Amino acid sequence: MTSSFFTVDDVDGSEWFRPTDACRGPWSADACHAGPPTGLLARAAERLLPEQRLIRLTVDLVRPIPHAGFSVTAEVSRGGRTVSTTSLAIVDADGKQVVTASSMHVAPGPHFHLPTTEYDTPVFADAVAGRFPIEGGAHDLPMFATGVDVRYPPGEGPEPGPTRMWMRALPLLPDEPSSGFQRICPLADCGNAVSRNSEVGDVAFMNTDLTILLHRDPVGEWFGMDSVSRWEPHGHGMSDSLLFDEHGPVGRALQTLLVQPALPG
Repeated sequence: MTSSFFTVDDVDGSEWFRPTDACRGPWSADACHAGPPTGLLARAAERLLPEQRLIRLTVDLVRPIPHAGFSVTAEVSRGGRTVSTTSLAIVDADGKQVVTASSMHVAPGPHFHLPTTEYDTPVFADAVAGRFPIEGGAHDLPMFATGVDVRYPPGEGPEPGPTRMWMRALPLLPDEPSSGFQRICPLADCGNAVSRNSEVGDVAFMNTDLTILLHRDPVGEWFGMDSVSRWEPHGHGMSDSLLFDEHGPVGRALQTLLVQPALPG
């Protein structure tokens, strides 16, 4: 059984990431689900600026992410004492950028009491195991659903519509601990599936980007999302997901959606 989303090789002194079956997306047998590669982008960004907390990651999905493998490039675009930014990319075997991204990092400040907005976080102990919302797509090969465990709060399920869901994902890499930001990335890219307004056989709802903003670091292995998708007749849409752990909200994920009348192929 697959134990991680990727394996990694050293190629000329650089990391070459090889996706496992669990990283395959639903729309093409040759393309990755964007969630796990986004985790690798978060990993690269955090390695550049270890003294500042990664607070926002914005990913533009320029082209499909090849399931055949890729590398990640990263550089500090602005270094500051309080706020810094990076520029990142996923690069295919031909040297072409298939994904571009940017991140924002903020230096930690002093702790003091502040009021905040409360949210009625689902109780994880009440959740019931269920299936991932999308188990099949444009191919019959193993894909992302095989790499995650899913639970639903009472009254929720994998049917279309606004949904709350818990998910635990495989590690990004074997034998390497991941940060909370890295671990929540696979879930954050699931909003369009969790809150879809119709089934895959009727429409395709691919996201063209992903923005994750975390106001605190996620804790634990199980993370949740409270997601809604809005689709417009001209084929554009968005998915908006509140992200949480067992202690409450941690941030938000947004996706721009391209909604097509039927699944390609």
